[in-house]
Amino acid sequence: MIALKRRKFRRALGERRYRKLFVIAVEGAVTEPQYFGLFDRETSALCIKCLRSKHSSPKQVLKKMRDHLVREALRKSDEAWLVVDKDNWSDEHLAELYEWSLEKENYGFALSNLKFELWLLLHFEDGKRISSSNNCSNRLKKRLPEYNKKIRKNQFSSEMIEKAILRAKSRDKPQCADWPRKIGTTTVYRLIERMLMVLE
Repeated sequence: MIALKRRKFRRALGERRYRKLFVIAVEGAVTEPQYFGLFDRETSALCIKCLRSKHSSPKQVLKKMRDHLVREALRKSDEAWLVVDKDNWSDEHLAELYEWSLEKENYGFALSNLKFELWLLLHFEDGKRISSSNNCSNRLKKRLPEYNKKIRKNQFSSEMIEKAILRAKSRDKPQCADWPRKIGTTTVYRLIERMLMVLE
């Protein structure tokens, strides 16, 4: 489980502490929302809102985010992120999401090549020699035999998350400017680092 450092603070009675909001639009309906939900605690300064998409495509993920931001504007201190898998999507599909992420400083784009399970695998191993989507899933199954797209709260410790960040960074060299082209690389760590900064 992710351990949060306790901080002592005082505030006026009746005054609510503002929680930094991360709006995250994802392709998956189960795994990604449950994983990012691990960071959302009512007692912390971080709030996560995952936007799930019925149709798993980058275009639908972007539409979901745009529709949400029309209804609910972000504060300047909040962040909006798109999280997708490379799968077989073309550069043209992904370029639209990347261009969106450049529109504002508090927008972001994270991609796993080939899929989100790669990010989960990096909590356990370095992820080298990933050859296919099935290969990635099979290796994760060895680490989490009961894995069926659902995430349990006690599956990922804060130490494991820190190791996943370091492993992802080491595979993202030289650091990609837009999204990772090489199979076995992910930029999800950039979003996780932004979230952990709030929890420090």
